Amino acid sequence: MSEAKTKKQKKSWFKGLKAEFSKIVWPDRQTLTRETVSVLFVSVLLGVIIAVVDLAVRFGIEFIVK
Repeated sequence: MSEAKTKKQKKSWFKGLKAEFSKIVWPDRQTLTRETVSVLFVSVLLGVIIAVVDLAVRFGIEFIVK
């Protein structure tokens, strides 16, 4: 009896999953490209800012220690 109940729950779960996947709205190519470029630009910009702050802190600590 529990095996039949488990199979029914799995079917119900897959049915719900299929219903949720049908609600997905995928972006078009232009939107995807624009958002990808934005993410890459912000990532590179943050990397540069972190590198500059790291260099400043390193030189500051070396100046204090010497």
